[in-house]
Amino acid sequence: MPDVRLASPQGKWILLTTVLGSSMALLDSTVVNVALPHIGRDLGADLAALQWTVNAYMVTLAGLILLGGALGDRFGRRRIFVLGVLWFAAASLLCGLAPSAGVLIAARALQGVGGALLTPGSLALIQASFHADDRGRAVGLWSGFGGVGAAVGPFLGGWLVDGAGWRWVFLLNVPLALLCAPIALRHVPESSDERAHTRFDVLGAALCAAALALLTYALIEARTASWTVALSAVAGVVAAVAFVLVERRGKDPMMPLDVFSSRQFTAVNIVTLCVYAAFGGFFFLAALQLQVVVGWSALAAGTALLPTTVLMLLLSARSGELAERLGPRLQLTVGPLLCAAGMVLMLRVGPGASYLADVLPALVVLGLGMVTLVAPLTASVLAAVDTSRAGLASGINNAAARAAGLVAVAALPLLTGMGEEAYRSPRAFDDAFGPAMLICAGVLVVGSMTALTTVRRPPPDCPHPECRTHGSVLTPPLEQGTPETTHDR
Repeated sequence: MPDVRLASPQGKWILLTTVLGSSMALLDSTVVNVALPHIGRDLGADLAALQWTVNAYMVTLAGLILLGGALGDRFGRRRIFVLGVLWFAAASLLCGLAPSAGVLIAARALQGVGGALLTPGSLALIQASFHADDRGRAVGLWSGFGGVGAAVGPFLGGWLVDGAGWRWVFLLNVPLALLCAPIALRHVPESSDERAHTRFDVLGAALCAAALALLTYALIEARTASWTVALSAVAGVVAAVAFVLVERRGKDPMMPLDVFSSRQFTAVNIVTLCVYAAFGGFFFLAALQLQVVVGWSALAAGTALLPTTVLMLLLSARSGELAERLGPRLQLTVGPLLCAAGMVLMLRVGPGASYLADVLPALVVLGLGMVTLVAPLTASVLAAVDTSRAGLASGINNAAARAAGLVAVAALPLLTGMGEEAYRSPRAFDDAFGPAMLICAGVLVVGSMTALTTVRRPPPDCPHPECRTHGSVLTPPLEQGTPETTHDR
């Protein structure tokens, strides 16, 4: 059984290394959007290349994150975590040195592979290492410090972009990794799950990533109306169908389809798809709108987006407590409506917009909506399955949120008629931004109505989230399985 105490020197080192590892992925997800206009100008990239700069990372991360957790359980959580940290750093170095948009996109895809290895391992190391009496507090500190990192990300990213240049947004990960990996090897005990299978669903993971990549390509390049786009769309659908068949018939699927026999689990994941599609599209376009149309610097745009993360950091735990008393349905209904109202308020953000009068009110309403819905969403996912499958359910929900975000980033420019050079024209981008916000608001309303009609109060003995404080605005918190399944080597 794990026996490290939080107050011990080893406990503090374990907490530090897990915070450093998770912060690398959190920082990357929050700062890249702010850097996009500068990346486009420096590399001569069109809008499609900027979409791929975001989505190449999300494709591999969403497709492989379940496999990454399984590899840690089987081969050692510390080993896979360190591998993920070093892989992420190497890919980040390649991103920072990329001479062209094509190299940057390929490096971003490699970054996603590293993220899929380190992201599940960060929280798993805490659960596998700390004594049961300290585990809850350790998870709270880990999620709290991670939230602080997410809050600092846009400000730090904007400062780097305006100063040293956008490449340092990626190069910053290298010293973090060189600090994190040795600490993990020196102070974190190795652990694994003795009951983990020796077989891995590599085919399922490959098909999932291929389906996401092909469908994303078809959406991003659809404006060209070429045969390549049509073939990609067909191949993406075929890969998705094959993935479902493999998961249904495989002996050790990474996503057992019988988990969806719970109507509540299926319903909550539909809500997740709606909510995080809107969030992914919003944060991709808002960072561009503030720079391209309003004319702010990267630092100003990054700082402007801070209220959503700060509100999540300060109030998410209280929102979870409220959901435990009232049940999740009310908050899962009201939260998306508040977010939709925030996106409608973003229609006021155009040329000459004022931060206090136009931007801040929209972001505060949006942030309050996020606070309202994220904690009960995670709780509902865990409550919909057996305790033994809590980690699996959370992983599926987290992957669904990432997939929804990447589809939104691919589809919104197409749906709103953005041309290849739209981000270079304030008027053209502003003309498309308003309809995009309305589409996001509509998707959120669909999520709200789904929650109202399908979500039910969970049983009193259901598992509750360990991550009470949450600072990420682009994904729900990733929960692990029960600590009792952890075995020390």
